[in-house]
Amino acid sequence: MNNTRVVPAKFRLRRASGGAIDALFLNEPQPGMWEALLKGAQRVCEGETLTIDNASDDSSQSAGGEPLTMIAQKRGERGRWQLKFAGASLPNEKPQSAFDILTKVGRMPLPPYIKRTKGTDGRDSDDQQRYQTIYADPPGAVAAPTAGLHFTPAIFDKLRDANISRTFVTLHVGYGTFAPLEVDNLANHQMHEEYFQIHRDTCNHLSQTRDEGGRVVAVGTTSARVLESAWQANRHNEPAQGMTGIFCYPPYKFGGFDALMTNFHLPKSTLMAMVMAFGGVDLIRRAYRHAIERKYRFFSYGDAMLIV
Repeated sequence: MNNTRVVPAKFRLRRASGGAIDALFLNEPQPGMWEALLKGAQRVCEGETLTIDNASDDSSQSAGGEPLTMIAQKRGERGRWQLKFAGASLPNEKPQSAFDILTKVGRMPLPPYIKRTKGTDGRDSDDQQRYQTIYADPPGAVAAPTAGLHFTPAIFDKLRDANISRTFVTLHVGYGTFAPLEVDNLANHQMHEEYFQIHRDTCNHLSQTRDEGGRVVAVGTTSARVLESAWQANRHNEPAQGMTGIFCYPPYKFGGFDALMTNFHLPKSTLMAMVMAFGGVDLIRRAYRHAIERKYRFFSYGDAMLIV
């Protein structure tokens, strides 16, 4: 299971003109520097000063009481921007971490197909609880590992009673997971890297399970990416961590896990490509036809399937 914790990665920036820019935090390559996805990014100019907006309280202010401002430094592809905190490079001022700031001013990054009342999206206490696995631990994801949302303490009890053990890996879900496919040939898609980690205890657990004739079930495509990345690195013989840009699409031979539990994903996504690579194109197409006919729920809060 992927134990990453979703951070409240959605926030709002205010231009000098008063106009608002909705933003999604992607990562913090260095202290005081953020990479973010901006809605209406074409309106922003390099060098422009943007203020973090949070009208509800003073949490969008610096320690000195000044509003937190960012400089739009570098434009990237598909709405991505590099933003730098104004004054963050001063030697006598240590910038706050992204997670500290987002905890105060951010909202849960619900996917756009989950509709909420404007201005309250991602702030509702139910969403803050439900768009997070019950075993979430290290913060860093900007989208939930949705297959894990199905698990409850009661289900954990049933797994234990059935002698099914569980262990955890980490992949901080980022832009690489949900970036759409925009190529005709999957080999031409460039996967954006995401941070992953697998501990020695987990490696030992996986090896012991297989040595005893058991199977490793990946809960979600993000867990699958960790297991496959670590398998390619050292066959799960050693712990591993770092950045992974692994992209599994048909035909691909998996070695890091034996079964996959996953939600029904969006079309034209890297997630769908991985699921088809593991389950087979024809089988997955039949599964989706069945799901549509039976009116299954799709996407983040939707139903799941187990590919054995």
